[in-house]
Amino acid sequence: MLKMGSLFDGIGGFPLAAVRNGVVPVWASEIEAFPIEVTKLQFPDMVHVGDITKLSGVELPPVDIVCGGSPCQDLSVAGARAGLAGARSGLFMEQTRVVKEMRDA
Repeated sequence: MLKMGSLFDGIGGFPLAAVRNGVVPVWASEIEAFPIEVTKLQFPDMVHVGDITKLSGVELPPVDIVCGGSPCQDLSVAGARAGLAGARSGLFMEQTRVVKEMRDA
């Protein structure tokens, strides 16, 4: 059975899609309290690993799939358009770092 990790998990959209397709959500990274509580109710066996900036891909439980919907506010034409250099959208680089660390493990 395939296993999945979810970065920028929010309220668990990726884990929901996973279970509906036979994939087991193993862990999630999220920092907002309310979304974490929502996913804990829906996926009580999923481990919450916290802030992506503090994660080490080497230390995460191995998975077959890593999903992530990184923040896009800095990419929006409605915002300051800071791009990937912005504080929020720049977190995409953390996502690539974690995945690279997982591959190197």
